Amino acid sequence: MEKYVINGGVPLHGEITVSGAKNAALAIIPAAILCQDVCTIENLPVSISDVRYMIATLRHIGATVRYVDKSTIEIDSRKVNSYVISHDMTKHLRASYYFIGALLGRFGRARVAMPGGCYLGPRPIDQHIKGFEALGARVSVEENAIVEADSESLFGNPIYLDIVSVGATVNIMLAAARAEGMTIIENAAKEPHIVDLANFLNSMGADVRGAGTDVIKIRGTENLHGCTYSIIPDQIEAGTYMVAAAATKGNVLIKNVIPKHLESISTKLIECGADVTEYDDAIRVSMEKRPGKCNIKTMPHPGFPTDMQPQMAVLLALAEGTSVISESIWSNRFRYTEQLARMGADITVDGQLAMIHGVEQLKGAPVKADDLRAGAAMIIAGLAAQGRTEIEDIMHIRRGYENVVEKISNIGGDIRMVYCIDPLDINNAG
Repeated sequence: MEKYVINGGVPLHGEITVSGAKNAALAIIPAAILCQDVCTIENLPVSISDVRYMIATLRHIGATVRYVDKSTIEIDSRKVNSYVISHDMTKHLRASYYFIGALLGRFGRARVAMPGGCYLGPRPIDQHIKGFEALGARVSVEENAIVEADSESLFGNPIYLDIVSVGATVNIMLAAARAEGMTIIENAAKEPHIVDLANFLNSMGADVRGAGTDVIKIRGTENLHGCTYSIIPDQIEAGTYMVAAAATKGNVLIKNVIPKHLESISTKLIECGADVTEYDDAIRVSMEKRPGKCNIKTMPHPGFPTDMQPQMAVLLALAEGTSVISESIWSNRFRYTEQLARMGADITVDGQLAMIHGVEQLKGAPVKADDLRAGAAMIIAGLAAQGRTEIEDIMHIRRGYENVVEKISNIGGDIRMVYCIDPLDINNAG
């Protein structure tokens, strides 16, 4: 069993470089099978486990994947020969369902087990199915949680999403890229990785317009080709280090970012009293005093991202005054507050609202990562707290943060990964 050990209370100082966007990578990797050619993907967070599972799934269905360097892979999808992906391949991450849209676009058929990943509340795929059916596919969900979709011919159609869904927007884009005619997605998600997927598809010869707005138009193209493409920087990783700098009263330059993608995060940090300076492809965050309170409501992009809510809660737990967080995306996102309470945070949760009464200091304690972003929050809390914090269940963190120990160590954080024997593991008993 592995865990992170942090000795906190030290301000972070220095420079840190953000990796490629996890969420963009998880959409772009399956998109590569839409062409029967070779795609080279750069600025990829190769070492995070979600990306590795996606690559393993590509190989499982016949693609050849070659590592070019530490952030670049080459995908040859000419020998992809299967439209079936079992639960053994999908159980590790939520984004595995993007293979439904990609395989449907490539073969007109897909048989994919329902995915795993962090549990943040119910995540139905009804909007995905609605989109596939509008494109002419027959879709069924079997009792053993297998999604089966098939169509003699996909054809474009208008599709209105009942709710703004990133997953459904991505999946419909993937299937529609090779459908006959024009597909129009209304009430589409507008996140930066939706735009990045559209740019990747267009680099393969697709015709996708309007990404980044709530109406996306895709004119299907049968003959897509290979390309070389560089993924955008990770908005949430950048935001996490921005909050870490503020929470530790540090001064950190975060490099390889797109400042516009971080505006909602920067605005809240400034409201809490941080100094935020934007450059062309970098952003500096510093904090010299105790943060002030603020209220946050998570919203689809360009609103405040739900994936930054736990990290900001740590800062607000140290703020002067009372702050309120309203979570409008996921029903189970406040589980991490029990872990913060172990460290001395004063947080009261009522349904989708969390009321945070700021304390002057957090104290190190044994905690766990309930999910990916909750784990990031525990790291920030450990860095800001006085004393030693031990974080278990770090496999969640490693799903989305590349080289996190090395990066934080390079800006002065006292963090290391240790291996310990689980006392309940009889195979390791002496």
